[in-house]
Amino acid sequence: MRAQIVGTGMAVPEKVLTNADLEKIVDTTDEWILTRTGIKERRMASEDEALSDFAVPAAERALEMAGIPGTEVDLVICATVTGDMTFPATANEIQERIGAKRATSFDLGAACTGFIYALGVANSMIKNGSIETAVVVGGEMLTKFVDWTDRATCVLFGDGAGAVVLRGTEEDRGILRVRTHSDGSLGGLIYRPGGGSRHPATNGSGDLNFIKMRGNETFKIAVKSLADVSDEVLTDCGLAHAEVDWFIPHQANRRIIDAVGKRLEVPEGRTYVNIERYGNTSAASIPIALDELNRDGKIRPGQNLLFSAFGAGLTWGAGLVRW
Repeated sequence: MRAQIVGTGMAVPEKVLTNADLEKIVDTTDEWILTRTGIKERRMASEDEALSDFAVPAAERALEMAGIPGTEVDLVICATVTGDMTFPATANEIQERIGAKRATSFDLGAACTGFIYALGVANSMIKNGSIETAVVVGGEMLTKFVDWTDRATCVLFGDGAGAVVLRGTEEDRGILRVRTHSDGSLGGLIYRPGGGSRHPATNGSGDLNFIKMRGNETFKIAVKSLADVSDEVLTDCGLAHAEVDWFIPHQANRRIIDAVGKRLEVPEGRTYVNIERYGNTSAASIPIALDELNRDGKIRPGQNLLFSAFGAGLTWGAGLVRW
């Protein structure tokens, strides 16, 4: 028994923030952003929009594709570090609004790797018989936590949510393997210090609420970690690089994606990239990309899909799925 993806969905804000828009508010250019990141535009939530406003429709679209009502869902996991509130969990809001009355629900915080972590948890619970049906959402509202005077970070991030519905299967398909890792000693490379118990919002934490990142150091570690963990899941499953039909990486930076794809020897045309349209949506990036591929009819039964992500924590992980 393993978990099979039977439905996908996504939702993003209507507002598009282009590189030309950013040129008007920070010292940058379209060429500078595109050359270093591969991003042309990103989606930006309005002041009155929260994560659940996108996580819920993403989950609903995934359930609709799967043909499963919310009443049959046993588990809702929302992978995010930018939930509606510190507590209760945004997953509880999703549970209520999709009608999953019997479901256990909780948030999972592993930053950009959160969706893969959540897939692993849901897969394990389906395999051990604890549940039958799960909704896993990856979503972020990162533009609400960027310093718009810091061109190194404000050009990177976008908002949105993606979701999958998982159900158990005894067929030779589904989630074949998930591997995750973390290294707390490197947590200072990407972090947001404000809003927690160390720097509560009530203390007027100011710029501590903004995302901090040491990009050059992160880049080198990200490439090696993503390639290594991808190799781990392929080795576990006895698959060669050439047997990967679709490589769907976390959309953090086009240069990282290209470097990892080269190390993994992924054949040309088999890496899915949409960072130019959405920017870095953290935990949402893989499920958004998956939904686009799926709805475009580009994934065929029996194909092997490789997911790989890296994020704050530091965290990294990979998952291998047979469609």
